[in-house]
Amino acid sequence: MAADQSLVTEPVLGMWRALSRRDWEAVGDFLAEDCIYLDVPVGPAAAARGPGDIVKRLRIGLEPLASYANFDGLILENGVDVMYEHHEEWHWVSGESAILKFVTVHRVQDAKITLWKDYWDMSALAAHAPATWLADFAAADMSWVFDATGLV
Repeated sequence: MAADQSLVTEPVLGMWRALSRRDWEAVGDFLAEDCIYLDVPVGPAAAARGPGDIVKRLRIGLEPLASYANFDGLILENGVDVMYEHHEEWHWVSGESAILKFVTVHRVQDAKITLWKDYWDMSALAAHAPATWLADFAAADMSWVFDATGLV
């Protein structure tokens, strides 16, 4: 990997390694203060903005899991944008598990992620998650919600 490639790919891979460890502080360290995160299937009206709110959003889905891991795949970059094909394995305490395939687009500036968009099949998660998963998510603290309509 060329040195200039690492300037945009290393923050992305570092953030995903931290997320795989569920090291919330380290995840936030890779994000710019105005970073926008959104799950594309949910839409920009339910995005999160800034490291604190993004981590709050991520913890809702990932913290209750018995185990979570991200597995690397193809990574492409054009100098500022990084496209990352990968998959995640989710295992709930109640025994259910899911393998979720993602393509994630990140924008990186000054070694910080400024935009994070996850493209994935939400029905794949819903088909394997515990019956209470969506209700638990809906009942969680939603103070992180940021309407990014028109910004992404």
